[in-house]
Amino acid sequence: MKILFQGWNTLSRYEIALPGPEGTLDPHGREVADHGHAAVVLLIDREKKRITLVRQFRLPAHLNGDDGFLLEACAGLLDGDDPETCAKREAIEETGIALHTLIPVFDIYASPGSLTEKSHCFIGLYNETDRIGAGGGLAHEGEEIEIVEVPFADALNLIRSGSIVDAKTVALIQHALIEGFLDG
Repeated sequence: MKILFQGWNTLSRYEIALPGPEGTLDPHGREVADHGHAAVVLLIDREKKRITLVRQFRLPAHLNGDDGFLLEACAGLLDGDDPETCAKREAIEETGIALHTLIPVFDIYASPGSLTEKSHCFIGLYNETDRIGAGGGLAHEGEEIEIVEVPFADALNLIRSGSIVDAKTVALIQHALIEGFLDG
């Protein structure tokens, strides 16, 4: 392994051997980006039949020619915390919501061909009394987050229309629909 770059991400190059078609080991080079693991939480208010998402700028999406302001589930890097602590912290920082129920649902790799990041995904249940702050993210982290409330009935259509393209958010909304969290 050779470190090619170290900043917010660490980019490393690995030389590996994989089984080839003739049973031999064939050499391959791979670059891998690492910036740690994350926690993601889909915030659901079952009383008002809505989910709370965040919209923030994502440079890679913008560089691909898409709208850089993505609609996503609340998320953040673990930064040394366990996934549940991180999910609760990010919900407060990004949306001002202190979750009363946090349900672990699955872990996911969004791009395992080049990223080490594993996202620990949760459903977070809340109601209006759980709003303890304004949210919007942390200025010292360069976050300028818009809070967006979406009726249950619109969630799947936002995926279909391409308004939600973030993989972890798509997976969490689909999971919530399948498991009946978004009934109503």
